[in-house]
Amino acid sequence: MNAPDLKPKLSESEKITINLGLIDLGQIDLLVNEGFYSNRTDLIRTAIRNQLNRHADVVRQTVARKSLVLGMHHYSRADLEAAREAGVRLQIQVLGMASIASDVSEELALATIESIFVLGALHASPSLKTALAGRIQ
Repeated sequence: MNAPDLKPKLSESEKITINLGLIDLGQIDLLVNEGFYSNRTDLIRTAIRNQLNRHADVVRQTVARKSLVLGMHHYSRADLEAAREAGVRLQIQVLGMASIASDVSEELALATIESIFVLGALHASPSLKTALAGRIQ
């Protein structure tokens, strides 16, 4: 039996940059050197997960209250064309990642997307992001 791959795929993660004080950084390096963590990133991810677990109830309540889609949600050209045919304007609200297919035209996006609110990452072409800038919160 193979162990599941626990590393996120490239498309399922985003790189962030943080600034740390030298004392904090030194303490992180000490814990890494003592074998508590495999590297700095391991400690930082663990600390973030611990904080997210600590606040899990608040996250759950806010997701429900704001009607956010949790996880990854992809909007294809067919999805947007179906919305246009139905006369529906989308209010995209995602906690995680929202992506809009690369073959979606600016015209189609403007005709079908009323607003975009993403806590996490929005993946769309630069031209779509520019066209929808006034609708992205």
